[in-house]
Amino acid sequence: MNKLESIVSQTRRDILRMVHKVNSGHPGGSLGCTEFLVVLYNEIMDLKTDFKMDGTNEDLFFLSNGHISPVFYSVLARRGYFPVEELNTFRLINSRLQGHPTTHEGLPGVRIASGSLGQGMSVALGAAQAKKLNGDSKIVYTLHGDGELQEGQNWEAIMYASAKKVDNLIATIDLNGQQIDGSTDDVLPMGSIKAKFEAFGWDVLEIKEGNNLEAIKNGYKNAKSRSGKGKPVCVLLETVMGNGVDFMMYTHAWHGKAPNDEQLANGLAQNPETLGDY
Repeated sequence: MNKLESIVSQTRRDILRMVHKVNSGHPGGSLGCTEFLVVLYNEIMDLKTDFKMDGTNEDLFFLSNGHISPVFYSVLARRGYFPVEELNTFRLINSRLQGHPTTHEGLPGVRIASGSLGQGMSVALGAAQAKKLNGDSKIVYTLHGDGELQEGQNWEAIMYASAKKVDNLIATIDLNGQQIDGSTDDVLPMGSIKAKFEAFGWDVLEIKEGNNLEAIKNGYKNAKSRSGKGKPVCVLLETVMGNGVDFMMYTHAWHGKAPNDEQLANGLAQNPETLGDY
């Protein structure tokens, strides 16, 4: 097991344990995006160890679908933004690790409160344009759920991004085909998301194996090479909801449901402890 595989396995354990402890949270999408965020924070983004809200001269990440906070918190903690032990406070009263990321308690790594779906793209655009105005050459990354694209504000922002040539933005769409009430096709079919982004003037690339570490690394190196060329970049990342825990995979049932004691033990058994539980 290499370094990234070790972090992925431990992150899955963190997700399961956090959600189980408080019997609340969103494990499905968190597990599906584990490989992506582990690669992004450990291989792709140019980050500073001393966190500052303005993010000058470093890459930025904005989590738009803030309900998958368990994976975000775990990756941040394992990357050194705050003590791993703090994961034990997930969703507790007065904790910095609320169910949806917040900023009022000053949690390092979190630059916006998110979870009101559809807003992250607009915030990321503001940050990306600020970097351009300040002569900052770094990149802004975002993550959005596919079901989240049913929110209309996204499309205003997507139209604006290409019209204003915001080419220091790389937006990722988590294509798992699931949302809280069922499959995205059953709830509100969106047709070809690729065709839509291309019609709105974006440069679009696809990662078909969105839970494969090498595919993710190669895909985002490709995405970075396309930035700065006049168009915003969209990565369509095909993932499996609940990936890495067999009974949670391929279903919306675990979008916002916590495992019981037996299910927790089962999930943990499928993911070896590698970096130490908190």
